[in-house]
Amino acid sequence: MSIPENLAAILARIAAARKAAINPAPATHLVAVSKTISEAGIRQALAAGQRRFGENRVQEAAAKYPALKADYPDLELHLIGPLQTNKVKEAMSLFDVIETLDRVKLADALATERNKGAKCPRLFIQVNTGEEAQKAGVLPADLDALIAHARALALPVEGLMCIPPLDDDAAPHFAFLLKRARDLGLSQLSMGMSGDFELAIRFGATHVRVGTAIFGARDYATTTASPG
Repeated sequence: MSIPENLAAILARIAAARKAAINPAPATHLVAVSKTISEAGIRQALAAGQRRFGENRVQEAAAKYPALKADYPDLELHLIGPLQTNKVKEAMSLFDVIETLDRVKLADALATERNKGAKCPRLFIQVNTGEEAQKAGVLPADLDALIAHARALALPVEGLMCIPPLDDDAAPHFAFLLKRARDLGLSQLSMGMSGDFELAIRFGATHVRVGTAIFGARDYATTTASPG
């Protein structure tokens, strides 16, 4: 199957999951995760109509996306990997959405660049719902304080993001994130990946992040996707 065929299959599954859900979000957007995928592969998805993409690293995105954005002005780029404070200025110039705000120091760095005149991307706070030591994200117990700090800085925080532990049932993590978003008055929820996005839709995901099922695991400069 080609990238456009894989993409169409994922969009059909999203639509079916939304239809089956009792109370889905008003809309569920697909963020096509293009880390390690060549510009040629991304262009195949763009030609098929996909406009939201996710990258894990600022440096990799900077090598691929300026030309793509010039050709597709409505392209929306999400940062879905951890952001170091020394990369904030570059990230703010490149990304439309940063899904990985997870600490006060990063909020301060974003506000500093914004105050210098940079346009601040829309922000999601990444929550480490599994409290995994090796994983980025604010701990659940510290979420309220981080939200309060970001709001005091007038940062455009719109939602929450999580990546459940690999071996856990994802449902409790998604349910927790939905509850906390509602408690905090946040409308956006980025949760669910290739293996569990249909479950995430049941819990109100507004954004699902799918890479392998669209692009496969190979470089697409010369190849097309296999089913993922």
